[in-house]
Amino acid sequence: MNTTRRSALAVIGLSLLAASLPAAAQDKWPSKTITYVAAFPPGGNTDTLARLIAPKMSAALGQQVIVENRGGAGGSVGSAYVARQPADGYTLLGGTISSHAINQSLYPNIGYDSIKSFEPVAMLGMIPNLILVRADSPYKTIQDLIAAAKAKKQITSGSPGSGTSPHMALELMKQSLGVDITHVPYKGGGPALQDLLGGQIDMMIETTIVGGPHIQQGKLRALATTASARVPTMPNVPTLAEAGAPGYDVQSWQAVFAPAGTPKPVVERLHTEIMKALAEPEMQDRLSKMGLNNPKMSIEQFSKFQREEVAKWAAVVKKGNIKVD
Repeated sequence: MNTTRRSALAVIGLSLLAASLPAAAQDKWPSKTITYVAAFPPGGNTDTLARLIAPKMSAALGQQVIVENRGGAGGSVGSAYVARQPADGYTLLGGTISSHAINQSLYPNIGYDSIKSFEPVAMLGMIPNLILVRADSPYKTIQDLIAAAKAKKQITSGSPGSGTSPHMALELMKQSLGVDITHVPYKGGGPALQDLLGGQIDMMIETTIVGGPHIQQGKLRALATTASARVPTMPNVPTLAEAGAPGYDVQSWQAVFAPAGTPKPVVERLHTEIMKALAEPEMQDRLSKMGLNNPKMSIEQFSKFQREEVAKWAAVVKKGNIKVD
């Protein structure tokens, strides 16, 4: 064999070896601790879900999965951090409708692209919202509220803050019905809820998990749900779509993402183990108590859903010329 032929074979052999290294590395995944970043402070749904899922993943994957909170700017701080991490399957992100759909259009410099910077891993669950008023409100039905708004009566609606999902649900409601309702932003959902109970504002849009206990106590009344279907535990509460806003569907959602470029086999394994964990009876019970329902989306379905959400909220922001500080 001449020298040229030996050199060529050597080059081919090295190329084949190099090509096999990523696959070999993937086969050994995971070989160290995985960090699950919750893009919101401790105590909220994103953090709670992360801490419920992490032990299940640790057991299934044979490596510790630790939860790290990086809250701020509606989930943007933690999301930007994860977007910069190596795409090796060792950093995951708990994101939401805010961090991965709404913020993209509201904040021009969030430090990541909601779609291009991440690989969708798993949809964890959706939480229906309710249009809430005090129990003694003059608005007994959603039709009463809409009629008053169309009659130009000033109606105020509180939210946890500008750009939050309840605020954006209100903006879409106004656009869908052609009414004007004054948005009153607060620094958190708690203060807004207290002012609703105290009579300082007329209404607010909040999740079933927040509004439910106050409805049961007779302090609040649910006029409608923002979801596309009625809430099973509140069958007499109509949807906003039924009340005159066809196609209206807003639910807060929670999901898991990985940095863009994370190997497909790793993403698929993560998806499989997370979905298995969510399907356990104990987990189903916890999700139910949190007000979450899991739509059991495939990775492809979740990816399509997220793209539709980004486009939907971009249109709402543009049409309403919505600005946040």
